[in-house]
Amino acid sequence: MPIKISQHFDSGAIDVVQADQASQIDLNLRPDSHADIHQWFHFRLQGARGQACTIRFLNAGQATYAAGFEGYQVAASYDTENWFRVPTAFDGQVMTVTHTPELDSVYYAYFEPYSWERHLRLLGEVAENPIARVHDIGSTVDGRDMNMVVIGNPAAEKKIWVIARQHPGETMAEWFIEGMMDALLDNASPISRKLLQRAVFYIIPNMNPDGSVRGNLRTNAAGANLNREWMTPTLERSPEVLCVKQKIHEVGCDMFFDIHGDEALPYNFVAGNEMLNDFTPERAALQKSFIDNYIAASPDFQNVYGYAASKYKEDMLTLASKYIGHTFKCLSLTLEMPFKDNADLPDSYTGWNGARSSELGKAILQPILKALG
Repeated sequence: MPIKISQHFDSGAIDVVQADQASQIDLNLRPDSHADIHQWFHFRLQGARGQACTIRFLNAGQATYAAGFEGYQVAASYDTENWFRVPTAFDGQVMTVTHTPELDSVYYAYFEPYSWERHLRLLGEVAENPIARVHDIGSTVDGRDMNMVVIGNPAAEKKIWVIARQHPGETMAEWFIEGMMDALLDNASPISRKLLQRAVFYIIPNMNPDGSVRGNLRTNAAGANLNREWMTPTLERSPEVLCVKQKIHEVGCDMFFDIHGDEALPYNFVAGNEMLNDFTPERAALQKSFIDNYIAASPDFQNVYGYAASKYKEDMLTLASKYIGHTFKCLSLTLEMPFKDNADLPDSYTGWNGARSSELGKAILQPILKALG
């Protein structure tokens, strides 16, 4: 039986150089659909059961974030539900996977995917809860739905916004949202009950549906990096940001979280607003308190490793969390999770994955509750 590599499915992305035999499969990372960004991959290999496969990503050294492949292990699955890591080496130019598939079909991906079908199912399940509503607030460049989940009473004192997947290949972000919403809707949870007495949550589980389906890492169907569009979004280039920004200004914002993934750093951390000129000592204290309380709530979270405050100095107000922090003078953070593993609590079998992202999403409710005072 000849081997076959395919990528024509939700978030599929790879360029095949040669795949004549399992012992030497040569691939190239495919760019985002409308931007010169090479990183995300997701493909299916068939016909290699029991064969020792050597899969080489020839242009990994020219990837947009090549450092992301240092100490990294590729994710694999036989059923698209249960993902594990496979032996991976990177010499600075070529990334090589060595794996012997146990079944006739196996999927490989940069990180455990979060499918558009699962996204729609999540919205359907949430909408069945009496304290939640799912609203349509606009359309993407390709015409897909932009949906906003509202959990709690819109008349509540505090408005808390959480958005995810501005960068569509950062699928851990929507796993995080799924876990957070599950915890919020858990009627037996005293934390969620207490939170919803004072706050309403506005949640965008997927900011970039087009990029997600197209298999892009960072951009939408117009080639826009949505997390650089917050000052001047347009209907033509970044309608996803435009509709969400308009809704935030309409209802107000007392707390904001933008959920992401980082290619290089094997840790969970947040990036704050300390570089803003209007960042007051009071906001600094609130930000530090939130971080300390998140560390107490989850051993998977830390503040030793992260971004320098100067990282986004030049274009900072084009970023969601900086724009919102500056505009609404509130606690506003970007949360980052690893594509690799959490070096503080490593798991060689799964690495960082969807389930662990969901648990970190559940854990954020505790520091949010404490931040309400």
